[in-house]
Amino acid sequence: MHWFLLFLAALALAACNTAGPHFRGLPATRVTVEGSTFDVRVRNELAEAMRINMQYAPRFGPIRARAGKAMALVSGCKVTEVRGDQALALGVLDCGKGRKKPRAGQLALDCAPVPGSAGMRGRLVDVDITCTAL
Repeated sequence: MHWFLLFLAALALAACNTAGPHFRGLPATRVTVEGSTFDVRVRNELAEAMRINMQYAPRFGPIRARAGKAMALVSGCKVTEVRGDQALALGVLDCGKGRKKPRAGQLALDCAPVPGSAGMRGRLVDVDITCTAL
């Protein structure tokens, strides 16, 4: 009986980072925006941003804006609407006429460290970076 409960618990945890039905089977691009880390998937004119880092009781307002930025970075398109909650956001994309979306895994970014964000964590240096799509 204990093995069965352990199996169910493992199965439940495995589903925590699973894409929604419309995005199933698509590769995720991981991006961090202002301290929130998302796995972003894009299909046609929709994008899904799943927040994967732990944050204590975040409101959807700030998370909505960060998810929108993450979807714009990954898709290369303007995000016209973001719906959802603190864990999973769905964005509507406006890619314009003739504007080509980048293929998964081929995102060109220009990144730079955020001034004053460097700090020591044990023997590691922790630095925030900000990136924009090229």
